[in-house]
Amino acid sequence: MEVTGRFAPSPSGRIHLGNILCCLLAWLSARKQGGRIVLRIEDLDTARCPMRYAEQMMEDLLWLGLDWDEGPGADGGHGPYFQSQRTELYQAALERIKALTYPCFCTRAELHAASAPHREDGQVIYSGKCRGLTPGEALERARTRPPALRLRVPDEEWSFQDGHMGAYREHLARDCGDFLLRRSDGMFAYQLAVVVDDAAMGVTEVVRGADLLDSTPRQLYLCHLLGLTPPTYCHLPLLLAPDGRRLSKRNADAGLDVLRDRMPASVLLGKLAMLAGLNPSGEPKAAWELVPDFDWEKVPRTDIRLPEKF
Repeated sequence: MEVTGRFAPSPSGRIHLGNILCCLLAWLSARKQGGRIVLRIEDLDTARCPMRYAEQMMEDLLWLGLDWDEGPGADGGHGPYFQSQRTELYQAALERIKALTYPCFCTRAELHAASAPHREDGQVIYSGKCRGLTPGEALERARTRPPALRLRVPDEEWSFQDGHMGAYREHLARDCGDFLLRRSDGMFAYQLAVVVDDAAMGVTEVVRGADLLDSTPRQLYLCHLLGLTPPTYCHLPLLLAPDGRRLSKRNADAGLDVLRDRMPASVLLGKLAMLAGLNPSGEPKAAWELVPDFDWEKVPRTDIRLPEKF
């Protein structure tokens, strides 16, 4: 079966080096296997993801030489390729498993309160506070606050073999708790949307940052409930600022709004590939020149710090 990888950026600002590294490795992994790339724009939060950011992101990817076989401007029959235009698909999937959901009226403050269960990494585990509400209680609360929808998770452990990070497992009830499928404002949650879209677009390989590693058991469980074949997963280490902070679109010095004026695409890709263990000399390389030597075994499994001067 032909490998189909994907880029799935959220256009909430100009892409930075961390985004580019993820796109580069996804592109290289698929191309090395003779596969295809799908571009999907994850703009569920339309207020934070205006169209001008998406257009700039696509132009940046093409400047880098990271093209796609299917997506905006290259319709392969699985569009639309903007998540904001795919809500009917998410609603249809939600209807199939709605019997396993329940309304949740907890506020953000309640969810993040000191008394709420937290994992060692600081993530909140939902306490199940609204799980036992009767239909009458839920109806009464809905008069003053629209509910979110949560999925009841089983008391089970789900595991998988990551293509880069190795074996990973989570106990759904203990390690994440019942998770959101739709927010109180009606916006569909990432976990549901990405599962529906990857299946609908024929994605067979997902390459993404290690910060999403713990999302995978939840997504595998959703695939199971919806009768979908899950893709394989390869999670890459995070690219950090020189001081160890997570990169964000606020890191202007690591964004293409600055870097495009400082260096050609081949120089940027050559340096980035060196940090990823794929180009030891750090010499300028076009994206296609990196394909022959791509191997996941060369890529670090621990987070990568940018040098002071990139």
